[in-house]
Amino acid sequence: MHEEAVTLLQRLVSFDTTSRNSNLPLIRWVEAWLAARGVESRVMLDGTGEKANLHAVVGPRLAGGVALSAHVDCVPVEGQDWRADPFVLRREAGRLIGRGTADMKGFAACAIAMMPRFAALPLRRPVHLCLTHDEETTAAGARALVPRLGEDMPPPATCIVGEPTGMAPVIAQKGYASWDVTVTGLSGHSSRTTETANALQAAAEGVAWLSGRAREFAATGHRAEGFEPPWTTVHVGLFQAGTGLNIVPDQAHFAFEVRSVPGDDPALVLEGLRRFLEEQVLPPLRAVAPAAGVTIAPRSLLPAFDLPEDSPLALEVQRLTGRNSVARVSYGTEAGFFHEAGIATLVCGPGHIAQAHQPEEWVAEEQIAACLDVLDRLGGTLVAG
Repeated sequence: MHEEAVTLLQRLVSFDTTSRNSNLPLIRWVEAWLAARGVESRVMLDGTGEKANLHAVVGPRLAGGVALSAHVDCVPVEGQDWRADPFVLRREAGRLIGRGTADMKGFAACAIAMMPRFAALPLRRPVHLCLTHDEETTAAGARALVPRLGEDMPPPATCIVGEPTGMAPVIAQKGYASWDVTVTGLSGHSSRTTETANALQAAAEGVAWLSGRAREFAATGHRAEGFEPPWTTVHVGLFQAGTGLNIVPDQAHFAFEVRSVPGDDPALVLEGLRRFLEEQVLPPLRAVAPAAGVTIAPRSLLPAFDLPEDSPLALEVQRLTGRNSVARVSYGTEAGFFHEAGIATLVCGPGHIAQAHQPEEWVAEEQIAACLDVLDRLGGTLVAG
């Protein structure tokens, strides 16, 4: 089974599923691989017809059971120092190297490899396989998939999202929300600032306001112990404006994110920024340029989730993995979508987040072996009911 999973991972890595690209060739390949082994699946296209989710089920069509969920898109490789083609898997000193091996095609390969094995067992509850698109950008895949899990049969009762955790069960994550902000002003020569509306300076005031909110959260914000840091964070990561020092910029763009602990609402940060810009920043610009304004567009939304430590799923996955503790993480996953749908969910998968998104991304072969062992034991629990 280990070699089959590695072979599957090699094939998955060979598809360049950077989020800007179509993932359909990979999805169709998995669909055919499963069908050749007697496992039917359905492919759900998005509105463009270029992206797709895949949902397969083995075992009885009953309520309950578990979903194994993985996104198959990955982040870009441009500007990174790779020693070889990132879309050709390499095995070196116990490491499987390639884009997406840790995040999270390693888990996808394990889950796909196990589906025919699950199908051969006398399961008393079903196993669902969920492969999604665009987790690294908009999370549109999981957002579309989860509501459809109950279309042909009852939805799963539980879900394991296989993001890289070193096979440690993660029972909570911060929420993730991000937005694009564009400020429009009026250009002109920098010697005539009274006749212009500087979009860059206006946008910079918005960035400064967000920095202030970040300091407030760090100083006095709600604490959720177990996260690092245990408060909500606000971060501005992109800013573009200006073409020359002596030209007043008529447009500026920045993007920001909020990683919120459970109980904090990132929408309140958005509304506070919008109110600040409309009430304090834009009026002076509009006095000169009535058309000056701001547009704010969502980039991505990943809801927080928080599973009780004594929940049956948390205790069961601790037993399956041989762990006696659980963790909480600050990075975002698709687990919140399943959780919001009433499906008890946690995160547990091979590899480590420190290797994700990095040049020479890798997952240890021993982590793949550990994941397969856990999934094999999970099959045993579903046979026992």
